[in-house]
Amino acid sequence: MQINGSLIKSTLVAALGGLLFGFDTAVISGTTAALTQSYELTPRRLGATVASAIVGTVFGAMLAGFPGERFGRRDSLRVMALLYLVSALGCGFAWNWPSLVVFRLLGGLGIGGSSVLGPMYIAEIAPAKWRGRLVGLFQFNVVFGILLAYFSNYAIGLAHFAALEWRWQLGVAAIPAAFFLLMLFGIPRSPRWLVKKARVQEARAVLESLGEENVEQELEDIVQSVHLEQGLQSEPLFTRKYRFPIFLAVTIGVFNQLSGINAILYYLNFIFARAGFSKVSGNLQAVAIGATNLLFTIIAMSVIDRLGRKTLLLIGSVGTATCLAGVARIFFTGQMENLLVWLLIGYIAFFGFSQGAVIWVYLSEVFPTTVRAQGQSLGSFSHWFMNALISFTFPLMAASSGAYPFVFFAVMMVVQFFVVLLFYPETKGVTLEQMQKQMGIA
Repeated sequence: MQINGSLIKSTLVAALGGLLFGFDTAVISGTTAALTQSYELTPRRLGATVASAIVGTVFGAMLAGFPGERFGRRDSLRVMALLYLVSALGCGFAWNWPSLVVFRLLGGLGIGGSSVLGPMYIAEIAPAKWRGRLVGLFQFNVVFGILLAYFSNYAIGLAHFAALEWRWQLGVAAIPAAFFLLMLFGIPRSPRWLVKKARVQEARAVLESLGEENVEQELEDIVQSVHLEQGLQSEPLFTRKYRFPIFLAVTIGVFNQLSGINAILYYLNFIFARAGFSKVSGNLQAVAIGATNLLFTIIAMSVIDRLGRKTLLLIGSVGTATCLAGVARIFFTGQMENLLVWLLIGYIAFFGFSQGAVIWVYLSEVFPTTVRAQGQSLGSFSHWFMNALISFTFPLMAASSGAYPFVFFAVMMVVQFFVVLLFYPETKGVTLEQMQKQMGIA
């Protein structure tokens, strides 16, 4: 398969869900102080406010596989785009704290669903040799959305909206959400999903439009994979047969959050405030951290299909553990606060180069077609469940000492290094059909 305009367009549109994913999760960082003041939030209620979207994400990730299988990846993404739109408008016009929490919950459903459906759709239209980079565009858009959220918070802060500032910061996401919804009406369905629904002629037309050079051979590979799936249709995911891919999906999702990445992204302004930085200074440094995240994700995407997924994870484990230990030392001693932003930039660089670029690619690869939708939902569920737990508890942990969370995160990255080193297989350059044999399933 050659890279052509239709393939690039379809990939970019599906990856827009990642941009909204990143924007919606990170934009809350600029509003925590204003929300605390407006609604007189305790640390527990602040944690609940931030975590409410993540609770929705847990359920969105857990349930997305069902509409993804029944109605298709593309059409289900349209529902996610609508949830993003309703959430952004609802948060912007929230009339009290409970309504804000409910609309953030709805946005979380969209985030969780798109975290499963977006990479799944891209993996199923991408050729094996380009799959890492194309699925990686979803993660690129996640970090680009995070950067946009930080920049948006900074720009809106300069506009002096006073008490309305947090409403603009949360509500502006309606613009990219509407664009995402509109663009989803211009891309084809997944050819693998079409074959599963016995719509082989439509699948052939889609493969042709995506630039597949050997359409009949690719179609035959998909048909054989689907026949295997249909023969095992009554087999559930949680069987001994799938224990290894389940282990991989759950651990990569859990460790992604035990790195502390989203707690740091959500509470970045809070962290800078604890270290004595002003609001404007904190917003500017958040933009610098978001830009670093974007830059190193781009670098990772350029080498992920050469160096491989496992190598990137190992490098990232060492780098993030070192930087997190440095941040913990600053909070323990109260000295060298000027190094905080550099340590966080280093942490983000190592994360973006490793786990940030790898997780969604890996989740889209390790399960066979038979249970791919269920498997990706499980991996995303593990990721978002741990995210919700850490997001809720971070303000409580940091209230006693700003250092404790970072010590915990650093230790978890040391543990991850050995788990990846000893158990994770390399998946670069392996077709989705061959993956079933590599996992000992076929």
